[in-house]
Formats: sequence, C-alpha cells, structure tokens
Amino acid sequence: MAGVNIQTIRFYERQGILKPVNRLDSGYRLYTKDSLKTLNFIRQAKQLGFSLHEIKELLGLRIKSSGSRENVRTKANTKLQEVREKIKSLKTLERTLKSLIGDCEGKVSQCCPIIDRMENENVISRKKA
Repeated sequence: MAGVNIQTIRFYERQGILKPVNRLDSGYRLYTKDSLKTLNFIRQAKQLGFSLHEIKELLGLRIKSSGSRENVRTKANTKLQEVREKIKSLKTLERTLKSLIGDCEGKVSQCCPIIDRMENENVISRKKA
C-alpha cells in the first residue's frame, strides 16, 4: 500500500523509524493506518533529499506545536540550502563536461583531449555560466 517492499519496511524497523503495532505468533508484523502514513512520509522525505537520520528527527517533531513547526521549517530551509549547493556543483560539472566534449569534437590526434586534460590539469571550471 505504501509502495515499498517488505525489506525496506524491515530496514526502517531496524533503524527505529517504523515500529509494528503487534507481532503475531507466526512472526507477521501488524501495522496500522498511522504506520502507512509514516511510510508515506518517509518516502516523500527521501524524495526531497532528507537522510534517514533527518527523517527520524522530523518524525520526532510530529507534535503539533509552534516550536516543532519552527524546527521543521528550519530543517527544510537547511535542506533547501544543501539542494542549492548541489545544483551549483552539478551546473559546474555540466559546464566542465561540455567543455571537455567540445575540446574533443573534430580533433584528429592520437591522444584523446579529454583524457589528456584530466591527467594533466584541474578540469573542474569554477566560472559562472
């Protein structure tokens, strides 16, 4: 129902993020609708880039109060800054790869310009696009 496999659920249980309500004598774990909400929350938080440690912290802030809301907002703002830094790094990598590919196109030589530059210089360009 949550779109995750049983191994993932067991992993979350071992990490202390998800707890079954009960366990039958046969070993089957029983979960509630709240467990499903938790699994959905975990899946969404992972898609937003939160680590399991961060997700566990967020789940601990589920209590509806202005203080916990502020803590969640702070964590979300921190994650947004991390995402912006990753985007900036990825754009730098994109520019560098475009430059390397451009150096290679149409050149006839025994040595590959991409490999040559990667062996002999710092190819990551920090220039703004």
